[in-house]
Amino acid sequence: MHTYRRTSPTTRPRPTALRHRRRLGTALLALGTAGALLLTGCSGSVDGQGDSSSYDRGKGESRPDDGFPAPAPEGTGPREQREGETDGEPQDIAPTPDDFLSTFALDVDTASYGYARRTLDDGGLPDPATVRPEEFVNSFRQDYERPDGDGFSVTVDGARTDENGRDGTWSLVRVGLATRAAGGDSERPPAALTFVIDVSGSMAEPGRLDLAQDALRTMTNRLRDDDSVAIVTFSDQAETVLPMTRLDDDRDQVLEAVDSLEPTASTNLAAGVETGYETAVDGLRKGATNRVVLLSDALANTGATDADTILERIASERREHGITLFGVGVGSDYGDELMEQLADRGDGHTTYVATEEEAERVFCEELPRHVDLTARDAKVQVSFDPATVEEFRLIGYDNRQVADEDFRDDRVDGGEVGPGHTVTALYAVRTEEGTEDGHLATATVRWLDPDSRTPHEESAGLEASALHGDLWGSSPHGLRVAAVAAYFADSLRRQDTRWTHLPARPTLRQLGHQADDLARDREDKDLYDLAEAIRTADTLLG
Repeated sequence: MHTYRRTSPTTRPRPTALRHRRRLGTALLALGTAGALLLTGCSGSVDGQGDSSSYDRGKGESRPDDGFPAPAPEGTGPREQREGETDGEPQDIAPTPDDFLSTFALDVDTASYGYARRTLDDGGLPDPATVRPEEFVNSFRQDYERPDGDGFSVTVDGARTDENGRDGTWSLVRVGLATRAAGGDSERPPAALTFVIDVSGSMAEPGRLDLAQDALRTMTNRLRDDDSVAIVTFSDQAETVLPMTRLDDDRDQVLEAVDSLEPTASTNLAAGVETGYETAVDGLRKGATNRVVLLSDALANTGATDADTILERIASERREHGITLFGVGVGSDYGDELMEQLADRGDGHTTYVATEEEAERVFCEELPRHVDLTARDAKVQVSFDPATVEEFRLIGYDNRQVADEDFRDDRVDGGEVGPGHTVTALYAVRTEEGTEDGHLATATVRWLDPDSRTPHEESAGLEASALHGDLWGSSPHGLRVAAVAAYFADSLRRQDTRWTHLPARPTLRQLGHQADDLARDREDKDLYDLAEAIRTADTLLG
């Protein structure tokens, strides 16, 4: 958990425990309220979620009344990564006390939580470096109001973390985003999926290649006739086993290719990704969702083994053709960091599967969510009001930070999001002592239309008077679920001194009781699993 600060274009913002302090006068007070105003050009609204607008970045002219930094000058299109974006390990930065903005790229990854559960089930504790709180939080669906079309709805709420609720201590603020509901399988565009499958020796372990094959067989039988599938395998080198093939008359051919997969030698993941993208470009389908799906334990040991080098080889295919990457991790020994970096910088997301049931859910029930796109390069900027906020800390998103002035620079990479997703960001916020009313924060999400790349924005705000009095008592069900997940991740990271931890953290036993209560309230299997994982961690941590 860390704060975000405005930086110059040559500074790379990194996580730190430094605090935001109120040192501004009335000039920055306008920032919190002006942030709620959207750019000109109304495109409709979502009931109860604030105004909605789109803004075409003409010539990058300054917009002094936005409440946010003006967009950078018009560029030549999307690019890999700019100065001002993070790319890995956290380190301290100098404080900028007059900054009350927090800006980050959206992330719908959930692999960190899935891998942590697998590790706990196996009797071990996850490496704190693999614990990403936002992925724990986003592993649980929320009941935010959804928009009618592409884009997002925005919900902002929060609760005091202390029992008394009005003594100026910490609160937990939730920024919730939702895309339109995923329609039935018949409602999505046709899919052109290139599966890049790891067949290295390490994939021979039960629960790796065999799990992937079972899932692919089930998925192939459920895909529509107008969908297409290609299969690339890699070990010490890569091979296109099946070029892009429509399923209408060739479903058996796809199943035969899946059945033929066998584990062999070492792991040249770079060759697999490169060949996968070449195959995807060769089989590119206009009007279809073109996506590369990487199934691997991500234990690269041959060829290029870092995300930057691997992605540089396929940069033009990603940018020119808009082909996105979906990473599916497997295995008890799993290259979490590499898979996460590949997905984040490859315009995609990751998940982790450990059982046949989880694999079937990802590849069948949730397929539209994982292959379709409703928004590209989505970023969030939260403006806190210095008249009411003493300090704030974003929980997680440690390597998804974006420089504040790049929020409306559409050349700066954001996150790709599909239908049926909810995304939650949590902030620990300390309000000024005695604060009971007044504006607290405004959250704005900006994204590009997946086809036309037209920018759009949506905002919502939160008043201090709307904070619930007790997080664990009177707050909404979804906020408590998010809080349990975040505090659980925080507890698993507690031995890592790089992170400043959440205030008012309950014990793991208390968290387990909360998870049980929430699970019984909705008879939610996922929450029962969360409660069990918390109890296991409590036992292992003593």
